[in-house]
Amino acid sequence: MDSFVASADQVAAISAVIAKPRFVNCEMLSVTVGTDPAWLQQVIPAPLVADGDSVRIMIGRWQSNCVEDFSGAGIYVPARLGDVHGEYVLAMYMDTDAAIIYGREVFGEPKKQASVQLRRANGVASGWVERRGERIIHLEAELVEDTGPLETTGVNFNIKATPSSDGNGLEHDAVITIADFDVRLSVTMAGPGGIALKGNGHDPLDTIPITDIRGAVWQEGDLLATSHSAATIPSDQFLPYYFARIDDYSLLDSETRAFPHKSR
Repeated sequence: MDSFVASADQVAAISAVIAKPRFVNCEMLSVTVGTDPAWLQQVIPAPLVADGDSVRIMIGRWQSNCVEDFSGAGIYVPARLGDVHGEYVLAMYMDTDAAIIYGREVFGEPKKQASVQLRRANGVASGWVERRGERIIHLEAELVEDTGPLETTGVNFNIKATPSSDGNGLEHDAVITIADFDVRLSVTMAGPGGIALKGNGHDPLDTIPITDIRGAVWQEGDLLATSHSAATIPSDQFLPYYFARIDDYSLLDSETRAFPHKSR
């Protein structure tokens, strides 16, 4: 930026990227587990409805045309809005501010900052997410099956919401967004997987009920996205979901918290 006021050319260039983001040369490890359908219905806000009995946990890294290189992770649950089937993003973690800001402000993704690692060698892949001193996600996979290239599509449901400036509720009704992905994978591999989830007082991943592990996949390729607003949720109805998506600010009081004296 040359100024604190964007030029017409800058507005046009930024708008073009927002309209057609590209996340390319990606590497992604996903482990899918079974879960309790009743729990899914509790954590998915209406008018979205649960559309299965699974949870997909993914860790990946990407290049992009909009937020440079980044690594991240997501918790996805099957959901439906009317006759549109896809995945609701329950939680998401990223390691750069650009990826966090873009995802929150454009798609409405529930992104938080975290440290993310992903590795693959000799037919074994692993990845983990660390946040606030805890390893909250750890994935393992034995990639025994080469399933070849794949072209497909995907749908993510996210929700855009803003807290009121006076602390009372949300500023406006929440907006459900639909992100459509054109998925072009050059490599896919599959096999058995393992998973460990942990909470830290702000990320209740340890409350996800896991009934069985259904396998792991490794994917490499490109994700080309478009997004649009699809519906709204009354602010009072979405408020409990919103506060569960962010850190608990009441636990982050460094003003009155007692700290031991540090020796010098």
